Amino acid sequence: MNHPSRAITSFTLLLAAVSALNAQVTPTTLKYPVTKQTEVRDSYHGIQVADPYRWLEDTESAETEAWVTAQNEVTQAYLKSLPQREPMRQRLEKLWNYERYTIPRRRGDRYFYSHNDGLQNQSILYKADSLSAERQVLIDPNKLSDDGTVALAGTVITRDGSLVAYGLADGGSDWRTWKVRDVATGNDLEDVIRWVKFSSIAWLPDNSGFFYARYDEPDAGSELTGTNENQRLHFHRLGTDQSKDPLILQRPDHPKWGFSPVVTDDGRYLVIQNWKGSEPKGQIFVKDLRDADSEVTPLITGFDFEYDFIASVEDTLYFLTDHQAPRRRVIAVDVTSPERENWKQVIGESSDVIESVSLFGQTFYVDALRDARSHVSRYAIDGSPIGDFDLPGVGTVSGFGGRQDATETFFRFTNYVTPGAIYRVDLTEATPAKATSLWRQSEIDMDLDAFLTEQVFCESKDGTKIPIIITRRKDSKLDGTNQTLLYAYGGFNVSLTPLFSPANAAWVDAGGIYAVANLRGGGEYGREWHESGMRLNKQNVFDDFIAAAEHLIEAGYTTNHRLGIRGGSNGGLLVGAVMTQRPDLFGACLPAVGVLDMLRYHKFTIGWAWVTEYGSSDEADQIENLLSYSPLHNLQPGTCYPPTLITTADRDDRVVPGHSFKFAAALQAAQSCDHPTLIRIETRAGHGAGTPVSKQIDQYADLWAFLQANLN
Repeated sequence: MNHPSRAITSFTLLLAAVSALNAQVTPTTLKYPVTKQTEVRDSYHGIQVADPYRWLEDTESAETEAWVTAQNEVTQAYLKSLPQREPMRQRLEKLWNYERYTIPRRRGDRYFYSHNDGLQNQSILYKADSLSAERQVLIDPNKLSDDGTVALAGTVITRDGSLVAYGLADGGSDWRTWKVRDVATGNDLEDVIRWVKFSSIAWLPDNSGFFYARYDEPDAGSELTGTNENQRLHFHRLGTDQSKDPLILQRPDHPKWGFSPVVTDDGRYLVIQNWKGSEPKGQIFVKDLRDADSEVTPLITGFDFEYDFIASVEDTLYFLTDHQAPRRRVIAVDVTSPERENWKQVIGESSDVIESVSLFGQTFYVDALRDARSHVSRYAIDGSPIGDFDLPGVGTVSGFGGRQDATETFFRFTNYVTPGAIYRVDLTEATPAKATSLWRQSEIDMDLDAFLTEQVFCESKDGTKIPIIITRRKDSKLDGTNQTLLYAYGGFNVSLTPLFSPANAAWVDAGGIYAVANLRGGGEYGREWHESGMRLNKQNVFDDFIAAAEHLIEAGYTTNHRLGIRGGSNGGLLVGAVMTQRPDLFGACLPAVGVLDMLRYHKFTIGWAWVTEYGSSDEADQIENLLSYSPLHNLQPGTCYPPTLITTADRDDRVVPGHSFKFAAALQAAQSCDHPTLIRIETRAGHGAGTPVSKQIDQYADLWAFLQANLN
C-alpha cells in the first residue's frame, strides 16, 4: 500500500531534467522527470499511510509549476511523435465543423437560442422575433477573451424577454460572475454579482431583481483549492451594489448546506431547494412573495428523499420524488397544510425511472428511462394517463421546458449516431404526431448509415445484469481485432444515455468500437441502483465495469490488448481503480480529471460534498474500504501497467489537479515495463464545461492517437 523510498531530488535537479529532454523523444526512449518524494505519513484510525507526493497538492507553487512543465514537455514530445495524431486532428476538425443549436426559449415576443457555426470556440447567444426571423447577436463570448476560455455558463431571461442575466466562467473554473444585459439595446447594466458557485438565479416577475446563492470571497491564492462552505441565499435588486443585497437564508450551523432558488410561474412563492453534499436527498423551504415581510418557512424537512420542484397551481406545489418510490413518482403538497399525511400522489411509480417532469396547462409531460433510453408520456393534472408521446427513434430526449401557460415547447433528440435534432411541439394540438415538427437538424460530414448502435447485457460478479450500448461500423467483424473504447461513470445517481459526440464519432469512423456500460452507482434504474454502487458498495461499480470489459472480449468485439478504457471525474476514479485491480485486462487507460486520492479528496473545494457518495477517511468504518480501491494507494511497484495517458487541467476547481499529479508521479515510479505513463495538463481550462472547441479538438486528437498507437 505504501510506496518504496526513492532518493530525494532537489528542485535544481528537476529543472535540469526538463532541459535535458529530447524534443524528438519516441515511445521507446521515454525519460520521465524525476519526481522527489518526501517523508509524509498520516495515521488513519491506527493505519499508517505514506504520502510522498503531498507537495504536488500545492498546485500554485513554483516547484509544482516546474513539475507540470516538465511532464507536459515529455507528454507533448511523445504525442507529437505519433503518426496518427495529425490525421486524427484533421478528421476531428472536419467532424466538429457542423452547426449546433440549443433549444429555443420564448420570452415575451422574442425567441432566444445559441448557435455555433462549427469551429467557434464558444456558442453565441442570439435573439429573434420569430423562429424563422433573422437573428441578432445578443452575447458573443468569443469576444471576451483572446483564447476562447471565457465561457457563457448560464443565461436566465426575464419572462417578458427584456433582460437577460448571464453567468461567465473564466478559464474553466466553477466560479461564476453574473451580469445583466438589456435585450433591446445590447448594453450591460451596472449590476455585477461575484463569487457565485453551484447556483443559478431566479427573477422576480416584475424584473426588479433576482435571487441567487454565493460564497464568501476566498482568500487570495485559494480561489481554486479552498473549501467551499457556508453558501448564502441573497436577493439582488437591480441598480444596487452587491454589498447591499439582503440576506434571504443562511445556516451557519450547517455550513455544508446549499440553496437553489426558484420563483413559481405565478410569482406567488419562492421555492428554495436545500441540498447537502452530492446526495440527491434534500429539503424544501418556501417564502410567500406576496408579503414582503414574510419569513422563509420549511415545507419538507429531513433530508430523507429527493424532492425536485416541478410547478405550482395556486397553493399546490408539485414535486418529483423518490419518497416511497425508488423509481420516482409525482406528488402534490399544499403549502397551507404541508404535513406528510396530506401529501397526494399524482403520478405513481412504474417500471420506468422518471427523469424529469414538466407541466403545461393541465398536462404533465414525463420523461423516463427504459434500460437507459428515453420514453416520454403524458398525464392529466389529476394523474390519469393520456398516452405516450412519439419520439423520432431510440435515444435520448431533453427539453420540454417553458412556462406553464406556454402554447409551444421544444425538445432535442439524439443518440450515438444522430447529431442533435430539435423539434417544436404545438401544445394546442391534441395529437402528438401532428403537434411535432422539426425545427433544426444538425448535419455532419459522415455517412451515418454506415454505423449501428446495439444494446447487450452482461452479468456482473454477483449476477447483476449490466447494460452495454455499443456503437460500431456495420461492416466491423467480431473477430477480436477491433480497437475498442469502453466508457462508464458509475456514480452520483448520474444516468448515461445515448448522446452524439463528434469526438466519439471520429473514433468509430476510424474503425474503432465505442461501448458505454451503465454501471451501478448511476441512476439508470432508480435509487436502489444508485445505492448499490456507493460507499461500502463501491466495489460493485468496479466489478460491473470489469464484467463489461470481459464480455466485450468474450463476445469477439476485441481482445484485452485492443481494449482501451476511459472515464472522467468519478469515471476517472473508476479507470484508476480497475487498472490497479486488473492491469492485465486493458490495452490502454485514459483517466480524466479523476478523484484518485480517496483519503484526502474531501479536503479541497467542494470535495466534502462527495462524502455521502464515497465515505471519508474521517470515518473509522470507511477507511479500509477506501484504501481497498483508492487508485493512488493501490499502485504496486514492479507491476506492468497498461499504457496510460492521464488528463487534467490547471484550473479545475471541482476535482483539483493535485489528484492527477500525485497519481501520475506514483504510477511512473511503480511502472515496471516500457508502457508509456504520461500526464497531459491543459492550461486555462477546468473540469470540462466551457472548454473552447479548439482545445477539445486538440485533446481528443491526443487521446485517440494515443489509443491507436497502443491498442495493438
